Amino acid sequence: MHELLTYALTVFLSFFAVMNPIANTPIFLGVVGDKTKEDKKHIAKKSTFTAFLIVVVFVIAGKYIFQLFGITIPAFKITGGVLLFYVGFEMLMSKKSKISTNQTEENSDSIAVSPLAIPILAGPGTIVTAMNQVTNAGYEKIAIVVVVFGVMIFLTYLAFVLSDRILEKLGGNLIAVIGKIMGLILAIIGTDMLMDGIKLSFNL
Repeated sequence: MHELLTYALTVFLSFFAVMNPIANTPIFLGVVGDKTKEDKKHIAKKSTFTAFLIVVVFVIAGKYIFQLFGITIPAFKITGGVLLFYVGFEMLMSKKSKISTNQTEENSDSIAVSPLAIPILAGPGTIVTAMNQVTNAGYEKIAIVVVVFGVMIFLTYLAFVLSDRILEKLGGNLIAVIGKIMGLILAIIGTDMLMDGIKLSFNL
């Protein structure tokens, strides 16, 4: 039981570092523009639900996807580790998002799917993190990953709905600091994944 709780906490911290609901609130506000409160709520709901479905598909069918494309676990861990480290490094260096924020003319459903669901929420970093947690996991741990990701998606939905208040209360500077801390954690997770992949490759 203690092992499963530790595993669940590790998964939660990994997802939180990648997705970071608080740091994503300014991005959400920039994407939704001057839309009404109801539209913002609709966009928040659809984007988080779409992201949940995408990641759950990869969690459940990840092993079959590996088999289909002939991907080995060590190669996945090494590539995923490099990718997560790069994302974390960009966050530490305060790189601005390349997502265009001039989306006010698009309809709500279009904005919810892209860029919010993909690639902001269910981007490569999130998918890599999810699949890394279940590469050698049994059904029990796969269920934990799905549940924990569901919790993270719900927290993201709340952050999006309350984005105006969060930005007003915390301010841009504090959110930037939180983003840097999450970037450092993400870079460490990526390094650990890379080292694990190298160990598996050379049977160390």
